[in-house]
Amino acid sequence: MRYELYYWPQIQGRGEFVRLALEEVGADYVDVARGKGGMEKMQKLMQPRSSEHPPFAPPFLRAGKLLIGQTANILLFLGARHALAPKNEAGRLWVNQLQLTIADLLVEVHDTHHPIAASFYYEDQKPEARRRAETFIKERMPKYLGYFEKVLEHRGKAAFLAGRALSYADLSLFQVVEGLRYAFPNAMSALEKKHSRVVALHDRVAARPNIAAYLKSPRRIAFNQHGIFRHYPELDAKAA
Repeated sequence: MRYELYYWPQIQGRGEFVRLALEEVGADYVDVARGKGGMEKMQKLMQPRSSEHPPFAPPFLRAGKLLIGQTANILLFLGARHALAPKNEAGRLWVNQLQLTIADLLVEVHDTHHPIAASFYYEDQKPEARRRAETFIKERMPKYLGYFEKVLEHRGKAAFLAGRALSYADLSLFQVVEGLRYAFPNAMSALEKKHSRVVALHDRVAARPNIAAYLKSPRRIAFNQHGIFRHYPELDAKAA
């Protein structure tokens, strides 16, 4: 089966979490909106009458007759299909729980540069963004990274969040570390010293053959000022 991934063509965003899973398993897929006429195809599928289950927003994935929306939902599907999640129900729910926690984190990251409304320019909400980013760096980043650090510590010698086998949650945590390093390099420089297991997991994922090849390829969109993770020097500071 050839998958069709629909997401904005200029940014990593939430679509990147799906791309990483597809790349890790060597799936045959096309990033539709990055091709000719792709944006029109994506917009058409978002219309209420386009299908029985129209997506609210990208990313969404076409897999045969299925049209699946929401990042965590797509990964739940791919995880079961491509052994990126445990086979037992408890394990699948655990990995989905981790992914939903990452989704919560992404909302908070986005709100550091758009704390009032996504429809306003960053320049229209700079004072509020400074306050939001300061709280995020001092309180929320350590809390989220500390949570994943404790999960990995609990695993002991197991290499990954769900045990000894890689899951899509590990791929997603890799992307979180990459994004936070881009957006808040000063803060992450300080925090990484206290979260060595999270950093080590990031490095293990980056070294996986398919992921390493993807990161060097033109398929990997560079971080920029239009995605979830954005670097504004005035918002970055060392964490306490």
